Amino acid sequence: MPYLVRKFLPVSAILIAATLGYFVNNGGAVGGTQERAITKSAATAAGQTIVGRASVIDGDTIEISGQRVRFNGVDAPEGKQSCKDGKAQPYACGRAAARALDEFLAASRPVTCTFVDWDQYGRFVGNCVRADGNSVQEWLVRNGHALDWPRYSHGAFSGQEKAARASRRGVWQGDFQKPWEWRAAQPEQAVPAAASPVGSLVGQSGCNIKGNISAKGERIYHVLGQKYYSRTKIFVGKGERWFCSEAEARQAGWRKARR
Repeated sequence: MPYLVRKFLPVSAILIAATLGYFVNNGGAVGGTQERAITKSAATAAGQTIVGRASVIDGDTIEISGQRVRFNGVDAPEGKQSCKDGKAQPYACGRAAARALDEFLAASRPVTCTFVDWDQYGRFVGNCVRADGNSVQEWLVRNGHALDWPRYSHGAFSGQEKAARASRRGVWQGDFQKPWEWRAAQPEQAVPAAASPVGSLVGQSGCNIKGNISAKGERIYHVLGQKYYSRTKIFVGKGERWFCSEAEARQAGWRKARR
């Protein structure tokens, strides 16, 4: 073997090894930036947390910075689920739970969620607290807007559930079907992880009051639970908008929908 080859062979081997190591650690990308999105491996390895302003999807699911977060160990009525109140009258308990959650989170932002697992729909399952430290799951169960889900909680929120039942709060005021039983009785449907469901509660701003402009040019806002809320679509290019509070909507010149 020529002298120069023998002399520089160890140095070349070191350079090649270092280069290969760089590619392995950086996913094969040269000069690439670190991926900011929360990945399953990163969250699992590091006990990842998500912090930010939460948009309510339903009574037990929120979205923070584009990532769906499912509350760990609790189950709230589904958006289409109906329950009966203390007078045996049906009401939209799923929507009621979502409204209550939205008001609770709005009182102390941001929300912090600590990773527990990933569910079958690709949602980040976590334990979440408001900025003031109050547990979101405990509050939901204690006020009857969600149930302790023993399959995943191992009874962690059973005390809050007993208190809600004794006080007849939320769904405990009347008759209802446990959310997991209600879902099992429905036709099987796939829930996409990335796309927002029909009738999503929020706009990109994270606010959920719909400021619509009628065909007659009248400015009308719709709040969650009103008759035409889910049908109302917001077209920002036409001057329509989302509001974070009714006071904000009224101040901007919108009036509340009558139904």
